[in-house]
Amino acid sequence: MEINVLNIKGQETGRKVTLNESIFGIEPNDHVIYLAVKQYLANQRQGTAKSKERSEIAGSTRKLGRQKGGGGARRGDIKSPVLVGGGRVFGPQPRDYGFKLNKKVKALARKSALTYKAQENAIILVEDFDFEQPKTKEFIELTKNLKVDGKKTLLLLPEEKPNVYLSARNLQKAEVMKAASANTYKVLDADVLVLTENALKIVEETF
Repeated sequence: MEINVLNIKGQETGRKVTLNESIFGIEPNDHVIYLAVKQYLANQRQGTAKSKERSEIAGSTRKLGRQKGGGGARRGDIKSPVLVGGGRVFGPQPRDYGFKLNKKVKALARKSALTYKAQENAIILVEDFDFEQPKTKEFIELTKNLKVDGKKTLLLLPEEKPNVYLSARNLQKAEVMKAASANTYKVLDADVLVLTENALKIVEETF
């Protein structure tokens, strides 16, 4: 699949690049995409929910009533779970929701996501660029030139470019990240994938 190279003004440069079929033209595997997205979202969970058990409640351990004949439950001390203010039975405890995925599975998921973007013609290739200083106005102008304004856009760069990153930071529908760090969730979550020429090379080398 060939794709035109544009400049930051949205004009064609007259050059075309052929996308690597082993990355952008495979048979997508929906199940590995599901696993990769599930792992990413699981890793975002803090897992800090916590409730106090009976042993952690402050209170006397004196038995409130006799064992038999009271007409109610054998509830023990004031920290009993059957009483208001008592401990909670089987409540949430801090935990790690993450799980392991094999490298090949994650790589296949990324390739599947990139293939879907290629099939949807949702990939734009631009010349390498940088901003002289952080300016949100310049990034907005870039999205208008590329005709992606109003769409959720993921811009992949070959390396960290603070001025470009800071220019897009306040925009709700734009995200900038290094090409080597692109994951399945971010690729699928974006409506349009914008890559610079060197970022495309890194994607093809990394994936």
